[in-house]
Amino acid sequence: MAVFKCKMCGGTLNAADGINVCQCEYCGTTQTLPKSRDDITTNLFNRANSLRLSSEFDKALETYEKIVNTAPDDSEAYWGMVLCKYGIEYVDDPVSKRKVPTCHRTLMESIMADVDYKSALSYADSESRRLYSQEAAEIDRLQRNILDIARRESPFDVFICYKESDEHGRRTKDSVIANDIYHQLRQEGFKVFYAAITLEDKLGTEYEPYIFSALQSAKVMLVIGTNPEYYTSPWMKNEWSRYLHLMKNDRSRLLIPCYRDMDAYDLPEEFSHLQAQDMSRIGFINDIIRGIRKIITGGTTVYEQSVPEERSPASQKLDPEKMLQRIEIFLSDKDFENASRYCERVLDNDPECAQAYFFKFLAEHSCSSPEELYRPKAVTFFATRYISGYGFKTDNEEIFRTRINYVLGHSMKNAIAFSKGNEHDEIEHVYEGIVSIVRNDIAQRERKLEEQEQQIAMAAYERQQADVQKLEKKVGRKKIKAILLLLAIISLFIALGLFSDGESSGTLFIIFFIGLLISSLIA
Repeated sequence: MAVFKCKMCGGTLNAADGINVCQCEYCGTTQTLPKSRDDITTNLFNRANSLRLSSEFDKALETYEKIVNTAPDDSEAYWGMVLCKYGIEYVDDPVSKRKVPTCHRTLMESIMADVDYKSALSYADSESRRLYSQEAAEIDRLQRNILDIARRESPFDVFICYKESDEHGRRTKDSVIANDIYHQLRQEGFKVFYAAITLEDKLGTEYEPYIFSALQSAKVMLVIGTNPEYYTSPWMKNEWSRYLHLMKNDRSRLLIPCYRDMDAYDLPEEFSHLQAQDMSRIGFINDIIRGIRKIITGGTTVYEQSVPEERSPASQKLDPEKMLQRIEIFLSDKDFENASRYCERVLDNDPECAQAYFFKFLAEHSCSSPEELYRPKAVTFFATRYISGYGFKTDNEEIFRTRINYVLGHSMKNAIAFSKGNEHDEIEHVYEGIVSIVRNDIAQRERKLEEQEQQIAMAAYERQQADVQKLEKKVGRKKIKAILLLLAIISLFIALGLFSDGESSGTLFIIFFIGLLISSLIA
């Protein structure tokens, strides 16, 4: 009998074979069950359900999609996908004492029109279909209420996404940084969604309508973090993943990952195509304000409008050739900080300057020339980052290229994308050289690791064999001792019998007994 977990409370369900609907003995909710009952599919269902209960909606959705690929006629898998897309969590209603849905991912589309919901209905039996319809009606009512509230909210310019408290309930450093950024942006006249302040007068109500409204209206999202784990925490990811989805249909939006006290390579892979900002860099907040203002005003800042053209910094055109020469000097002097800073200045003036991106790539990895990218220090760095994130797998060329591109970062990617002619060939040559050397280094490390594992296994085998030999010797001695002791006992009984008959030969058996006894003790 397959063992499933309750979709509402996570308790164990008694699911008899052939039954598609049951009642949870823990929360009392009547609910649908999967049709597929093999061990693998059962484990996948329970895994997906556990992720959804933890608000890991994206990961849960991926797991339900795997189930659909192997069991395309299982209505419960489609229903699970629906719950994830709408971010459904079941909570206790204080009045009715029953589990009711609450929504963490509002969509403009009604659940009634959702293709996965329709698939769930088409593959369900009559009883399951009735329960799906009841729950969908409840979710649809909830969505309409959220949309009604959201429509009445004023629009925002900026949405600050951050982690408020850690696993111990203490305020994070990120929240302090977010608070400072919030106040600086407010001073600049922007309307900012910052949960700690924006939602403080919404206590006792559902936050989703206000979060949804802010996500829909904000032109810029700042994702702030000082710990790689915070970026993938359920609530942070719930916000920035939804915003990334909105960006696909609205190219005027911008998401800016902002990091501090961590490596940019530790940002989520979904951010690999975005320009991340180091919050510890001098001038960070000024750059953010300038960038936000350009987005909000459609490319013209308030500062630029108020300053006469001859005095406006934007009107002072840089000479890119001289700037690039200056960057080369910084690189040769190993002044990588200034090299990177000047690269940013060139890119502010010409965001498609391939040479600036390539020089920035060199500066990021403390290399004065392309040749230094092939040296052990840089190669070890790239290979270590690849192995720590993806293991030793490099056999699938397409997957390997995607992963190594993420490891190398956006500077190299942009250098290749924007370069042309001979410049493109040269940068591509460097890129291919790095890829080849890193691949070889990964393979060498894998072979070395295998050799070490074999040596460890051989040493363990030799120790095991030595232990076996010792044990065999010990067992052999015990057998000899047991035989001698047995003979000694027999001799003693014979001697006692002879003495009782008055035979003098009993003395010889006593002597024989003593000899055997001494031998068994020595053995």
